[in-house]
Amino acid sequence: MASCSSPEVIDIERALTRITYLSARARRHERQMAVAGVPLDRAAVALLRQVADSESLRPGELGVEASHVTRTVQRLQKSGYVTRVPDRDDRRAQRVELTDAGGEAIAKVREAGVRGMRMAVSDWSPEELRQLATLFHRMVDEFLAHAVDEEGEPRSAPAGKA
Repeated sequence: MASCSSPEVIDIERALTRITYLSARARRHERQMAVAGVPLDRAAVALLRQVADSESLRPGELGVEASHVTRTVQRLQKSGYVTRVPDRDDRRAQRVELTDAGGEAIAKVREAGVRGMRMAVSDWSPEELRQLATLFHRMVDEFLAHAVDEEGEPRSAPAGKA
C-alpha cells in the first residue's frame, strides 16, 4: 500500500484537483448544457442526477444544504423535471421523483458529457477504459467508506454506490 506522501498519491491528488477544476468551470457547464439543450445550472443538474440515480429521494437525502435543496427542487418542479410524491413509509414526508421530462433532460445531459468524454479518450483501448472505470469506482467507494461527517465521526456508504 502506498504511503500518504508517496509520489504516486501526490500525483493522483494533483490529477483529481485538475479534473475538479476543469469540470467545475462555468464555461464548460454552459457549453455542455447548450449541447444538451437543457437550461439548468450546475446545482440543478447535480440534484437531477441524484434523483435520476435513485428511485426517489426525500429532500434531506439529496446531500445539499436544506435551503439550497428546497429552492433547487422548487425550480426543477416548476420546470417540470421533478415532482413531489408522498413517502410510502411516512405520509407526512415527501419524496422527489423524476418526471418523464426530467428523465429526458438528464439523458441529454449525460449524452453531452459522454460525447465530450469520448473525444478525450478516443485513443484509449477498451482495456484501458475498463481499468480506469474500475479504479475510479474503487477510489470513490474508498473515499465514501472513509468519509468523515460534520461531527468528525467516520461514516460508511453502501458498497458500490458512487
